[in-house]
Amino acid sequence: MIQPSPAFKRKPNAYANVFFDLDHTLWDYESNSAETLLELYAGYDLLSKGISSTSEFLQQFRKVNFELWALYDAGSIESSVIREERFQQILKHFSVTDKKLTDDLSHDYLAMCPRKANLMPHALEVLDYLSARYKLSVITNGFEEIQHVKLTSSKILKYFDHIITSQKAGHRKPSREIFECALRHNDIQCHQAIMIGDNLVADVGGARSASIDNVFYNYEKIVHSQSPDFEIKCLRELQLIL
Repeated sequence: MIQPSPAFKRKPNAYANVFFDLDHTLWDYESNSAETLLELYAGYDLLSKGISSTSEFLQQFRKVNFELWALYDAGSIESSVIREERFQQILKHFSVTDKKLTDDLSHDYLAMCPRKANLMPHALEVLDYLSARYKLSVITNGFEEIQHVKLTSSKILKYFDHIITSQKAGHRKPSREIFECALRHNDIQCHQAIMIGDNLVADVGGARSASIDNVFYNYEKIVHSQSPDFEIKCLRELQLIL
């Protein structure tokens, strides 16, 4: 069920542009990452190196990855730290300290994962629907070169006029500057755009800081105390809003 904020006031046909987050919103990060990690687990024979469970390997990746990206989004670390330390921290949990192995895993993960093509449920039909009515842009904190690979591999690059990354903008979500960068690229005012994303801080909070209307894509159905302008649990619900 769509849940608009009680205080939200929107004029009909107010929007010219729709801004999307990419990972977890359109591109199915969890599925694509899991596929890649299972291939790496087998390819590097991590079982023989003391990592006895694929489920624990995936679980540890999710934990470390979440923590590092939270630090990055908060401005506490640079993206290079994620690349350098992610697999080092993961393997350390299993008492594996092979530097070459961690470097190889990091390199191959970044090369393989963006080429996976899984999308979130109903992403294609919603992009078809919206692209016929609005101009679309992506606003993402992901690495510049990797985001374009993801969009190309999943065959959704054609839907977007602009791909605004934190590296291109010089600012990362939730900073208002990255959203203002997207507004400038589209030559529109804040009231002419609406932002859709799965992160209450980076996407909803960031859009609000730039006075942009927002939609929280709460596909995990998390309980929270925030007040996004709209909340949806399925991308198809966007067709009822827009």
